[in-house]
Amino acid sequence: MLNTTALPELTALERIIELGADRLSSRIACEVDLPGKGRYPVHVITLGNPSLDVPAVGYFGGVHGLERIGAGVVIAYLQSLVMRLQWDSTLHRQLESVRLVFMPIVNPGGMARGTRANPNGIDLMRNAPVDTKDPVPFLVGGQRISAGLPWYRGPLDAPMQTESQAVCDVVAAELLSRDFSLSVDCHSGFGARDRIWFPFAHTRAPITHLAEMHALQSIFVQSNSHHRYIIEPQSLQYLAHGDLWDYLYLQACARPGRVFLPLTLEMGSWLWVKKNPRQLFSRHGLFNPLIEHRQQRVLRQHQLLLDFLSRAACGQHLWMPGPLTRAQHHAQALQDWY
Repeated sequence: MLNTTALPELTALERIIELGADRLSSRIACEVDLPGKGRYPVHVITLGNPSLDVPAVGYFGGVHGLERIGAGVVIAYLQSLVMRLQWDSTLHRQLESVRLVFMPIVNPGGMARGTRANPNGIDLMRNAPVDTKDPVPFLVGGQRISAGLPWYRGPLDAPMQTESQAVCDVVAAELLSRDFSLSVDCHSGFGARDRIWFPFAHTRAPITHLAEMHALQSIFVQSNSHHRYIIEPQSLQYLAHGDLWDYLYLQACARPGRVFLPLTLEMGSWLWVKKNPRQLFSRHGLFNPLIEHRQQRVLRQHQLLLDFLSRAACGQHLWMPGPLTRAQHHAQALQDWY
């Protein structure tokens, strides 16, 4: 029996799917068993042009069950699109040139249990078969000691978890199958500033498409001069084993001529705690804005970023560095980030 009653985010998502049924496609990528509570679906929603000739953007949330605000940000953007499709002719034209893919609640079992990990105790962002040869922070960088400790990677040489594999399958089919694609995975819990991370997490070496990432950052900054994000490679903060987006980016690099730029939005939850210190006494309060007006503000403020990515994908031929500018972007990126 599928269960949605314990998850208001899942109920809200299924209402949006029903509301936009004639304008989007949806399917269940997998189902997650939670003993005593039934099975939870992992939904995939797509809209826009399905042709492999157009670029695509993937929006992901709820990878960590405690970070419910990440799922909320993705669901809020999807709801905005569905409502705009009733009247926004410009959006209709935009969707002729791009494919949008949503997995707002990747880890419904962890969300229902109120845990970072999935119901098997495995951290989905430490679960991919990618290892770093450099030292990583104790526990935080991923560990195989016990599922009773946080950041557990899972048993050595075991298959990836169902939820992790579902993300990989969707990314392979919908994003890596195209010449150009972007993704953003929405999280919370790191510092007092909102950060946009890009690979790598398992090494301090620059990514192959560093010039393209720098060009994307450049047009974002030029278009949003008052933004509050810190844009940087994750390796500037810490290294980790098993990063799912490192694994998928490496797969993309094995497909010559194709560009995949995965981003991770890390919403700075310490700021919410600073404004409401009582949240320290709540496990959810460490990762989510508990006061309603702050939650609404967070849901609003990141819509600009998510919408920017869809527009950037549509216009990628206008800003992607060519032979004459690629070296310049690469050199500037090395100076800025490394």
